[in-house]
Amino acid sequence: MLIRSHLRISESKHVVVPQSVSIFAVTLISGIIILLLFISEVRDFMAVEQDEELLVDTTRGEKLKINVDVIFHNIGCNYVSIDAMDSSGESQVNVEHNIFKRKLDLEGKPIEVPEKEHKLGSAATQKANTTTDVAVAKKDECLSCYGAETDERKCCNTCMEVRDAYMKKGWAMPSPNSIDQCKGLKLNDADLKALQEGCQIYGYLEVNRVGGNFHISPGRSYQHGHIHVHDMQPFSAREFNLTHTIRHLSFGQNVPGRTNPLDGLQSVAEKGGTMYKYFVKIVPTMWQRRDEFTLFTNQFSVTRYHQALNEFSDGSSAPGVFFSYEFAPLMVKYTERVKSVGHFATNLCAIVGGVFTVASPTRTPPSSTRCVPYKRK
Repeated sequence: MLIRSHLRISESKHVVVPQSVSIFAVTLISGIIILLLFISEVRDFMAVEQDEELLVDTTRGEKLKINVDVIFHNIGCNYVSIDAMDSSGESQVNVEHNIFKRKLDLEGKPIEVPEKEHKLGSAATQKANTTTDVAVAKKDECLSCYGAETDERKCCNTCMEVRDAYMKKGWAMPSPNSIDQCKGLKLNDADLKALQEGCQIYGYLEVNRVGGNFHISPGRSYQHGHIHVHDMQPFSAREFNLTHTIRHLSFGQNVPGRTNPLDGLQSVAEKGGTMYKYFVKIVPTMWQRRDEFTLFTNQFSVTRYHQALNEFSDGSSAPGVFFSYEFAPLMVKYTERVKSVGHFATNLCAIVGGVFTVASPTRTPPSSTRCVPYKRK
């Protein structure tokens, strides 16, 4: 009996093996996972989400602000004008309000401090007044107006009179070499610099909020009835190099951090007298911030096209940079949205509870032991 009892006691002995190392490793890994998930959740909570929806555009009767900043690398400011027309029939010729010009050299460096021009293209008129007419009619001589005669004016004895007669008719001035009064004209300093300088035009236009177009072209522009005319004399259209850089173009208020499709675009004219066309599709846009501040602006897409005018052009096309725009019938609305604090707290509790729940089967409580059968030697 004593022997059996002793054997029974001996077989029931256990050896305690500590598990502190494995517990520490599991706890450390769980803590790192919780920390990473916590940081990710905080970043997600602080980020501003943006909801997007499409609405029918019902805004009407407002003015459209066109922000423009364009550099012409080979045309002087004295020979550049900007005009705007819309589908309602309103036109703005030689726009002067809120438009600035800066003279540049051929390397693009400013020559002088930018000043607001009282009238874009006005120097072309000044040029015409200061240009010396070599061919002057003799006393009592009546020279031809080359088809532009009127009841009030039967004779054009100087080049300037021929020019005025064509302007009243709304016709484009022919080449000076084909007019006797204009042959041998001496160019003044402004004329000589026309093709030896560059020009930066920047500012903004305000037009009706309907489809339309605006353009920047060389020469002096004027309106004769329903005809829009550009007078480029004493130069021909093919002498103007329309290489240009669009530094900025936007419609409406600028949104910080947003880049427009044409910003920084440079177009190099391989031939003189090139016409560039940009077809713009404007999408009205509404931004609503989380503080209920609402901003109405516009986004746009653009298609480009250009062609070089030849010497047989019928006069209906002119070199320049033309922007045609139209509005989409739908409006895009962006609304900023943030998560609630309750949602954030719920996610944190779920992270902590979930990690410890998954890690619990791999952990052994600190008070537990592991049983190893004792074998007698």
